[in-house]
Amino acid sequence: MARKHIMAEQAADEDPLNPDLESRLTGDNHQSLKLWLRMLSCTTLIEAEIRSRLRLAFGITLPRFDLMAQLDRHPEGLRMGELSKRMMVTGGNVTGITDLLEQEGLVVRESVPDDRRAFSVRLTPSGRRAFRRMASTHEGWIRELMAGLTEGERTALLNLLSTMKRGLGAPDQPEH
Repeated sequence: MARKHIMAEQAADEDPLNPDLESRLTGDNHQSLKLWLRMLSCTTLIEAEIRSRLRLAFGITLPRFDLMAQLDRHPEGLRMGELSKRMMVTGGNVTGITDLLEQEGLVVRESVPDDRRAFSVRLTPSGRRAFRRMASTHEGWIRELMAGLTEGERTALLNLLSTMKRGLGAPDQPEH
C-alpha cells in the first residue's frame, strides 16, 4: 500500500500538471510543512529501496539488519532491553528478531550473570562476517541513492539537518 503511494508521488513529481503533495502547498506559512513532507518522502523512498535490496540480495529484513548493526558496534553484546531502546521497538519485537537470527547461527543469547532475568545478545563470528558483507554492500547502495547530490550539497544538507536536530533538542552526535 505504501509502495503504491510512493510510486504515485514519484509519478506526480515528474508530471508538471500533477505536482506532488509538497508542491501543492503554497505560501510562506506552508514552507515548514513542505519541508517536513519532502524529508519524509525522501526517507520513505530510500527505506523502501533498501528494504527491497536487503531482501533480494541477502534474504534479510531491515529490522534484522538493524539489530545486527547494533551488535556489530558492541562486540561484547547488548542486553535485550538496550537493543529494544536503541532500535526504538518493543521488547517483543527484539525477541522475535533475535530468535530468528539465533536459529540461523548469526547471534547468540547469553544469561547476564548479575541478573538472571536478563539476556545479552552478541554476534557470532559467522554473524559478524555476514553483517560486514551486508554492511559494505548497504553502504554502496546508500552512496548510489545519494548520487544525485554533489559532495558539497551532501555536506550542506548534513549541516542543515544537524542544525535542525540540535534545535529539536537532540544532541548532534554521529548516527549509529
